[in-house]
Parts: sequence; C-alpha cells; structure tokens
Amino acid sequence: MDEDEIKLISQKCIGLFFCYQRSFSKAFFRRTVQQRLPLQIYSTSGSRIVIKVHILPHHCKQTVLQTDCCECTSGEREPHRFAVTQGNLLDRDTFSKSDPLCILYTQGAESKQWREFGRTEVIDNTLNPDFVRKYILDYFFEEKQNLRFDIYDIDSKSPDLAKHPSDFNDFLGQTFCTLGEIVGSPGSRLEKPLGGIPGKNCGTIILTAEELGNCRDCATMQFCANKLDKKDFFGRSDPFMVFYRSNEDGTFTICHKTEVVKNTLNPIWQPFTIPVRALCNGDYDRSIKVEVYDWDRDGSHDFIGEFTTSYRELSRGQSQFNVYEVVNPKKKLKKRRYINSGTVTLLSFLVEAEHTFLDYIKAGLQIHFTVAIDFTASNGNPSQSTSLHYMNPYQMNAYAMALKAVGEIIQDYDSDKMFPALGFGAKLPPDGRVSHEFPLNGNVDNPYCNGMEGILEAYHESLKTVQLYGPTNFAPVINHVARYAAAVQDGSQYFVLLIITDGVISDMAQTKEAIVNAAKLPMSIIIVGVGQAEFDAMVELDGDDVRISSRGKLAERDIVQFVPFRDYMDRTGNHVLSMARLAKDVLAEIPDQLILYMKSRGIKPNQTPPEYSPPGLSPTSTI
Repeated sequence: MDEDEIKLISQKCIGLFFCYQRSFSKAFFRRTVQQRLPLQIYSTSGSRIVIKVHILPHHCKQTVLQTDCCECTSGEREPHRFAVTQGNLLDRDTFSKSDPLCILYTQGAESKQWREFGRTEVIDNTLNPDFVRKYILDYFFEEKQNLRFDIYDIDSKSPDLAKHPSDFNDFLGQTFCTLGEIVGSPGSRLEKPLGGIPGKNCGTIILTAEELGNCRDCATMQFCANKLDKKDFFGRSDPFMVFYRSNEDGTFTICHKTEVVKNTLNPIWQPFTIPVRALCNGDYDRSIKVEVYDWDRDGSHDFIGEFTTSYRELSRGQSQFNVYEVVNPKKKLKKRRYINSGTVTLLSFLVEAEHTFLDYIKAGLQIHFTVAIDFTASNGNPSQSTSLHYMNPYQMNAYAMALKAVGEIIQDYDSDKMFPALGFGAKLPPDGRVSHEFPLNGNVDNPYCNGMEGILEAYHESLKTVQLYGPTNFAPVINHVARYAAAVQDGSQYFVLLIITDGVISDMAQTKEAIVNAAKLPMSIIIVGVGQAEFDAMVELDGDDVRISSRGKLAERDIVQFVPFRDYMDRTGNHVLSMARLAKDVLAEIPDQLILYMKSRGIKPNQTPPEYSPPGLSPTSTI
C-alpha cells in the first residue's frame, strides 16, 4: 500500500467488501441478502470506501446463471463497507483450481485512463477465497465515479500482469459500473454480470455499499446559571458561555459559544445542538472546559469563571452531578472566603444520530430528475450555426452538454430511469399557441423519457416541430415539479429540477413566489445559464448570500443553485473535464439541501427500504 492509499484511511469512508457467490434461485438470493447482509449506508458527499473480497464455491453447472449470496464477514469491525459478491468463476487451471485475484481500477476525470487503485492478495488453488486486503475510495454524490473490477487467475509470482500468458488464460472476467449506481440501487445492492471473454459466461458480481463508522451523534443540551457575579457597574451582567474541547497536547479548542442573555445574574440559555465529535472527538472522558463571561459591547468581555466536565458526565442528564460551581481562579487565590462566582446547571441533555444523505438513499429514497429547456427566440435559429440550439453533427451544443453532465449523475438515484422533460417559451403546433410548460416528447399525459438518451432524442425532435418564441418564464415549470413534490412529503421521494436557459428571466416576481413555495417541499432547483447574456437575476435566485423572499416571506431553505455554462468551457477543448466540473458544482449542494428538508420535517430514514412505486405520470392539472 503506497503513501496515498495510507492517507485515504484517515478520513470518513464508505466501505466496500467483496464476496463471491454460489448459484441458486434469485428468490433465495434476495432472501439471503435481506437476512444475512443487513448493510447500512451513512455517508455524505466526500465519504470514503473500504473494499474486501470474498469468493464462494463454484457449484452450479447451469448455463443460465442464477445467483445466491452468503454472509460476508470480517475480522475487524468496520461500519462503513462496500460488499462485492461474485459467483460461477471460470476455472482456468487444468490440474487444480484457479488462484484468483481481484483488481480495482478507477478512471480519471481528465484523461479518462484507467488507473489501478489496488488489488487483493492471491489465494492459491481455490474457488472459494476469502480476501483480507481492503481498499478505500472517496465517494462524491456530485461526481461520476467510474469503477472497473478485473478478476485474474494468477500463475506467476510476478505482480506484473503483462508477464503472464497473453492468451487470456489468466483472465476470469470484468465488470464496469459507477459508484453512484451501487449507492443508488434498491437497498444499495447492484447485481451485474461479469464479461470480457467472448462466448463465455463469466459469472455474476453483486456490489453492496455501507459506510465506515465514526461518531455521528449530535447532542442537544440546555443550561441555566444562578447567582453569577455582577460585572456591570450600572446593571447586572450579560452572561454567555464558551465551550472548549481539550486536545492531546493539553491545549483547548473552542467548539461552541452560547448566545448572550442580557441584564441578569440568573440566565437561562437556549438549547443548542453540537456534534459529539466536535465536543469531545468521540472520547467520552475527554475534558470539556466551559468559561462564563459578561458580554461587553467593546469586545473586552469580563471573565466570570470556569468549570470542567466531560461528555460522559453530561450524558447523565439533569441531576445533582451536573450542577457546576463557576470558579474564578484569581479570586480564589486572593480571597480566603471565596466559594464560587455562581453555579451552572444542566437542564436537559439529548443525543440523536445525525442522519446523512446516504442514510436516506439506503432507506429507499428515490431522487426524481426533471429537465426544463429554454426554447425562446433569443437562442437563435436552430438551423444556423450561431444558435445555441444548433445541432452540430460532430459536437453537442451547450444545452445537450449541460443536460448530459448533470443527468448522467442524477439518473443513478432513480430506479426506473424515466425522466419528465419539459420545454418553455415556444409556439406549439398546430395552432401556434405559446407554452411555458410543454412535454418534449409531445405526450401531455406522459412526459417521461427513457434515460438521458431519451431526453436528448426528445429535445432534438422538439427543435424540428416547435417555433422558438418567448418570453423566458420559469414559474410554470417550477410549479409543475412542485405539484409532484407536494403529493409526496413523507421522505420517500425527492425532486430535482434542472432549468437550462439563455436569457434574462421575464417573470421574476412569479418565479420568486414559486421558489419560496417550493422551499417547503422536497425539491431542489438547478439553473444553468448558457450563452453570453447577463445573469444577474439568476444570481439573486441563488440564495447563497441573501435568502430569496416573496411578498415579505423568506424561503425556508436555499434550494436554488445557479452556474453560468461559459465559466466551465475549457479553452483546450476538453469538454469531458469541463462537464465533470460543471456537474460537480451544480450538484454539490443537493445532499445538504435534502438533509435540511428531512430535518425540518423530522423525517428519519426508514429502517426497511420501501417498495418503489413511480409517481403518477401526470399531475391533476394539465401541462
């Protein structure tokens, strides 16, 4: 393991472990997986993965492979895992069984070349190896992370596969997938066939994801104080508290500061929530120092006193053990009769698990993706090369590139891969009426397209049938998706709307109102601006700096992310890298937006993934 791989272990991970499987009925496989692999996922974007490989016996001699799975176990307790199960491997050795090895490759975003990430040890003469070596990968929701798994029968001690016989005698098969495919599959289990050898049935691989454990609890607590020292000459003190976590070297790091309670010696502070890892780094007996101050406007806050505690003590809750004397060390040295500068009492203490994006995905949440494309006349005549909608036979236009970049990642989290595709700002045949909410496939009752290719095909066909017109109105398509989201607010589904546009928005007031209303619903909005227009209004909709409001009402959440497409065009012409960067930036906020919605509604991940049922094909109101 090289230095880079060692560094990978130090961060939060999703674990992968592998096992190879026997062949039985699919029903038995599903039952076994449910009963014997109760895997869980708890990851947010930026998590990491451990991989372990285990191969089960080769018993089935049927031509059509049916798979079964047995329990994957490990000698170490690693709560974040990625499980890979394979079955019916080829036996390449004449007088003995294969000596298998599994190699994991990852693909670079820039070069698109496959790079070996790591390999298991070789286990001799067996079709049932239980590999011990594990690997760690980063997981990012907003990136398309391509993986390749190659299985070899190793007959040489050399680590160089090029030195092995070159007639494929050592190659047992391979499979390709993305990390998002595995995470987004029902139950986070993905079953794929092994291939790579023409005319040979190489077996089946099953990938299962689970996150490595770390302390993800959050503690909510409330304190009050009694008879604190009076520090202000003309009034009582204005007390607040500062919490510090102790470090290994004896120093302290600030981790929380309460609000100031004005003009009182007996304050009651508001409850606050803090991650347990921030409070004590997961060490329940580590010292926590709390300092109490009297707030001063000029920043020269007066020290009242301090006390120490620990997470373990606080976790006892309200009791005689959690009443603390606030002591000023200087006063204690100077005054013989000094007792304390008041007391602080813990009023309540509650610990809850901090649920993450992958907790909800693992529980069966589906992310539904809808695209809305700008068909206004400002895009230019699609038949001319200057148009943003121009169909160059050798290169996708900006609309198609943005759609493909975002959609290829989102689609991994929707099990049926059927996506509504809408257009706005065009005159429709046969009567030439202007519509700001029409289906690209022409089917009002069923605006769904099959995968990204289906959306692109419907987009190309629409350009041949509709007349680009205007104005640029966003509110209708936002309200369209909001109607779907309003019907499913139980945490089982989340909706993402991608709007691709070229110009200045025409219905700003209506769009703001639509966004404020949508912020209450399980949905997010991505806006990609193409062309050279000014997009100042779009920046206003993206409430990163100032939360958007309408009619005096603030949006509950920031659900809009805007990016100008031109900022991602690579001068060297490397569109693959450009689109990877675009997708990363526009999708990076989705996990946090989803979690914030779930928290605001008190929705926790289901313990058992629900049966998936697609939403209705058409809302009650017409398109």
